[in-house]
Amino acid sequence: MSQVRVIPCLDMIENRVVKGKKFHNIADVNSPEFLAQYYSEAGADEIVFYDINASVERRKTNLQYIRKATANIKIPFSIGGGISSIEDIENCLSIGAQKISINSPAIKNPEFIREAASIFGSKAIVLAIDAKRNIQGSWNVYLKGGKEDTGLDAIEWVKRGAELGAGEIVVNSIDGDGMKSGYDIELLKKIKDSVNLPIIASGGAGKLEDFYNAIVSAKIDGVLAASVFHYGEIKIGDLKRYLKEKGISVNI
Repeated sequence: MSQVRVIPCLDMIENRVVKGKKFHNIADVNSPEFLAQYYSEAGADEIVFYDINASVERRKTNLQYIRKATANIKIPFSIGGGISSIEDIENCLSIGAQKISINSPAIKNPEFIREAASIFGSKAIVLAIDAKRNIQGSWNVYLKGGKEDTGLDAIEWVKRGAELGAGEIVVNSIDGDGMKSGYDIELLKKIKDSVNLPIIASGGAGKLEDFYNAIVSAKIDGVLAASVFHYGEIKIGDLKRYLKEKGISVNI
């Protein structure tokens, strides 16, 4: 197994990092500038910035805050939220982002994935999905912060995204978001088995064992988390040492 990446996620509203539970009860956490610098120094492998209201508000990603937050960090970062055109991607990459993450625009126009990958390369294009278990026991893809059920089957959508040229998949479990009860391993395993792409787990980390269980059970390539890192419940250095002691390859 290649090195597993540990990735803090900064959900942003204006110039603040926020966090909720199952996409509700949003609470203020800190400034993106402070947290980005903290995570860069703490040993994170990369950082994800999500402008979480951009798509809902039908506007572009607010890059001025991200540019300021990343001015002095030494690790890769990606940007998501409100990216719906080639120009949007160019703007994100121009401020130093290595990758962009798309969700809603890809569902509304799947060919956008193909176009973006052909111009910028698949490695720069991350397909993010917000998935929620349905009454049949499978998972549907949601939009608008978990408010709109697209009716798309999550596994089939990931396959389509891979075929169109996405280079990485971020799988966010709405059911697990902010609940700290563990990642949705069943969902992660099904997605990992369906495509030959790096898979990043998101939604549900609450303790060290949750990260380890997802890595060994689903063979994922990265673990993304927010609240446990933001509130200091788990420090990235401690997590990496724990994983290394368990035989997981991490960058320390």
